[in-house]
Amino acid sequence: MAEPSTIARPYAEAAFRLADSAGKLGAWSDILANLSKVTVDPGVAMALKDPNLSAAKTAGLLTGILSGQLDREAENLVRVLADNRRLELLPEIASQFERLKNEREGVLDAEIVSALPLASGQLEALVSRLEARTGKRVKPHVRVDHDLIAGVRVLIGDKVIDGSVRAQLHALEAALKQ
Repeated sequence: MAEPSTIARPYAEAAFRLADSAGKLGAWSDILANLSKVTVDPGVAMALKDPNLSAAKTAGLLTGILSGQLDREAENLVRVLADNRRLELLPEIASQFERLKNEREGVLDAEIVSALPLASGQLEALVSRLEARTGKRVKPHVRVDHDLIAGVRVLIGDKVIDGSVRAQLHALEAALKQ
């Protein structure tokens, strides 16, 4: 069986092309995020997997929940996904759409893991340094991990900048073992 990311890719690319040509990247980003949130709800997820529900009913379930928040094209996407029994791919489609949107807009997602909560000034300074280093706009996603002891670890794509005390202790341990 193919990976979900492989199956989701054509849908994400089609949605991106449609949104891009209409100048609605932001609106589609919101639509796909909302659809994604709804599909991961345990009750909705169980209903989507129910083989007794027709494609029309599963599509109607999603469009009903998000009534008034979906345009005609988004409702069509939901129907196509329902017909192909692919509604559970909406979180992956949303994720891939967001990557394509960020590429188009020159934005990098940065996961910033800090040992302690960052003050807004600290976060702004860090983002500013990352933008200078990458030459692109950086969208931070911050979380706290007390296991780092102190410092910050930044993940941008496949690059890791680890300035945590935990990483320094591991490096010191490795050096002492040699």
